[in-house]
Order: sequence, then C-alpha cells, then structure tokens
Amino acid sequence: MDRMEFFSQVFEVVAAIPKGKVATYGQIAWMIGAPNRSRMVGQAMHYAPDELPCHRVVNSVGRLVPGWTDQRRLLLNEGVPIKANGCVDLKQCRWMWCN
Repeated sequence: MDRMEFFSQVFEVVAAIPKGKVATYGQIAWMIGAPNRSRMVGQAMHYAPDELPCHRVVNSVGRLVPGWTDQRRLLLNEGVPIKANGCVDLKQCRWMWCN
C-alpha cells in the first residue's frame, strides 16, 4: 500500500474513535493490517486534517504527544482519565474496536 492509501486508512480509523476513548499508534497500525508501522501512523497524525480527533491517539503506554498541551485538555474534557504520571489510563479508556 502506498503512503497516501496508508494515511487515508489511518484517518478513517481515527475518525471512528469515540469520545472518551483512545487508541494507540500500534493499535491503529494493527487495525489497518500494518502491525509494524506504528511510527508511520504517527507521521500520518502530523498530516491529519484538523477535523480528525487526533487527540485520541496516544503511545503504547498512554503517553501524550510531547509539546501538545491541548491534548491533555481535550481528553479531560471528554472524561478520559489521566494518571498522576501524565499518561492516559489505558485500562479504562482504550477503544476496544471490533469488526
């Protein structure tokens, strides 16, 4: 799959993440059939359209994007729990997508 097709599939998955839930880069990569491409999912997020809920994408331990201060606020506004260490509580809010 070429880069544009990959990005398009990532955007489709991110658009489906419901309010109050998060998904990891690796989870999204796995969902589109590219399990070893979590870093490329991160690249896609850099180029994502403004209307996508990119704030709902975190790393494998729930860490937020360094330097993106609005991400924390947006997640808290949706009721996503953030632990004392600054990471999202994945046990409570990971999106359990099933096809």
